[in-house]
Amino acid sequence: MKGLLFSNSHEWVKIDHDIATVGISDYAQSQLGDVVFIELPQEGSSFDKNSQFATIESTKTASEVYMPLSGEVIKVNSELTNNPQWINNDPYDKGWIVKLKIKNISETESLMKDDAYKDFVEKEAH
Repeated sequence: MKGLLFSNSHEWVKIDHDIATVGISDYAQSQLGDVVFIELPQEGSSFDKNSQFATIESTKTASEVYMPLSGEVIKVNSELTNNPQWINNDPYDKGWIVKLKIKNISETESLMKDDAYKDFVEKEAH
């Protein structure tokens, strides 16, 4: 997906000024299998970069989701509670997890652009 940034723990970020929309990558959801439940953070919660902020349970496993940037959760995709499969079916649109007020925009420099992430996934898969 063009215009997105990715972490090495497979979260994606879409930046709009000082707001980041965060979800897990298509690769990550494909590794999880069918998502059946997600534990979401509370709006107003603050997280440091690389701290766990959500847990996704699938038919295969439970997996932590890590915050790619420091900031405060300003919106949670509560629709995922009743529709966790959106993470599988539409990870970059309906399957977003949180919107974050970014604390330190320079942290985006450590995230990968689309092409670099594709290379990263290819290396990890082999």
